[in-house]
Amino acid sequence: MVHGFISPWRRVLSETTYSLRRGQFGRRRCFSLVAHKAELDKNNIDSVPKLPPFDYSPPPYTGPSAVDILSKRKEYLSPSMFYFYQKPLNVVDGRMQYLFDENGRRYLDAFGGIATVSCGHCHPDVVDAIVNQTKRLQHSTILYLNNAIADFAEALANKLPGNLKVVFFTNSGTEANELAMMIARLYTGCHDIISLRNAYHGNAAGTMGATAQSNWKFNVIQSGVHHAINPDPYRGVFGSEGEKYAKDVQDLIQFGTSGNIAGFISEAIQGVGGIIELAPGYMPAVYSTIKKAGGLCIADEVQAGFARTGSHFWGFENHGVVPDIVTMAKVNLLTVMGIGNGIPLGAVVTTPEIAEVLTRRSYFNTFGGNPVCTAAGLAVLKVIEKEKLQENAHVVGSHLKERLTALKDKYDLIGDVRGRGLMLGVELVTDHKLKTPAKLETLHIMEQLKEIGVLVGKGGFYGNVFRMTPPLCFTKEDADFLVDAMDYTMGKMPWNSVKALATAIFNVPVAIPCPQYSALTAYPRRALLLSLPDPGLIETYPMERSSKQMERR
Repeated sequence: MVHGFISPWRRVLSETTYSLRRGQFGRRRCFSLVAHKAELDKNNIDSVPKLPPFDYSPPPYTGPSAVDILSKRKEYLSPSMFYFYQKPLNVVDGRMQYLFDENGRRYLDAFGGIATVSCGHCHPDVVDAIVNQTKRLQHSTILYLNNAIADFAEALANKLPGNLKVVFFTNSGTEANELAMMIARLYTGCHDIISLRNAYHGNAAGTMGATAQSNWKFNVIQSGVHHAINPDPYRGVFGSEGEKYAKDVQDLIQFGTSGNIAGFISEAIQGVGGIIELAPGYMPAVYSTIKKAGGLCIADEVQAGFARTGSHFWGFENHGVVPDIVTMAKVNLLTVMGIGNGIPLGAVVTTPEIAEVLTRRSYFNTFGGNPVCTAAGLAVLKVIEKEKLQENAHVVGSHLKERLTALKDKYDLIGDVRGRGLMLGVELVTDHKLKTPAKLETLHIMEQLKEIGVLVGKGGFYGNVFRMTPPLCFTKEDADFLVDAMDYTMGKMPWNSVKALATAIFNVPVAIPCPQYSALTAYPRRALLLSLPDPGLIETYPMERSSKQMERR
């Protein structure tokens, strides 16, 4: 669990000492930095980034404390449920892009409830739609007529290209992907489905098979899914050459199946996998291969859909393809992505011809298309249009990505900045060549960002990628605050602080080794994890002194 990694490294770091190397000095020299550090600390107090102003204060909270809730959670809820932060956050209120804890403290929500909140927390138009529908009819059954489900289905179909106009409503992304895979198998008469390595499509029987990260897969039967090489521009073997990755799909079909398959399922940007945008040219090449093998193409838009990428309403549109089936919602039986702004709502959209296969037997979903949920979904679509949130995602997302890229040029710890619109990822590594995941550093920065007032997500197989998927009402001021908070936090990390101090003292650039060089005394990784303690003295070593000599010392 996430919190299990925190206390051990925090305990061992208080003893850290720091060593610098300087080729011009043939002996050790000591420089008292107490006064200098005091001045820096004074300046740092003034430079802590401040949240943008916001005209809302939540009512006083009178409920149980975080400690009480955590105690009940441990006793009555599944032990598989993990939480962020050493001291878990008790969120009791939310407005637009901000959340409030039990003490009324405001936080910038740069995670959006795992990419579930599109319009903003408690958007008045969405709240009104939910309340008004609840007052009239909370639930009946799709065996009776109701305008809410029909109106929302029509609005969704009008947002999709081609003949994608038949909608099946579900309660989550897992359900949506399960249904899409079943439809593909029924329509084609084939069982084999191709997914991508590093993908996440859900955690039920079929979708767990399509998911391709061991930490999300249980040891149960998962049949009929083949996982192709992930077209990851940062870590992939072919870089950004999408067509080279696509050949692996052809090989899987030729050597791992009968030659005919049911379908191919993929995200346009892998969310849980670490905000990985598939390499250019990959999707068109793969879709062509799948069609030749008789399969259907399934676009998982659970996280990348509903205007989040800015340039297009759907993630797959960024790749210039049109799928046969589109799924939307939020996976893992949580709340739903932009489709419902936090309401449990999912959907599968396909063509009339393909949809016909479900008439062979009875298909039914008790709560899929619930009047309250579909009324909320329709309200979300209207808000996205009315407030031009797709355009905002593009403008603000581009600004945020520019600033994060500038931060990458400043800090070696940042290996990659990627994504589109307001679906961005920042991958931390301790070695740019080896791309060694900076897992502990990621945890440390997350903790410090929370203290400043910023909430970000964490993902990727190695847990070293910041996931930034805020509500689409995010502003440029919010983006600046987020980046300033990261800059402030990373600037206070020891190897950055020591580099700055050493450069100032010696008046020349000083090569401060990152953790991968094992040259920061005997504690190469410890020195990177907490803010610079009060060392009093900094020792400098001649450049020719070997790393092993320094570690022995």
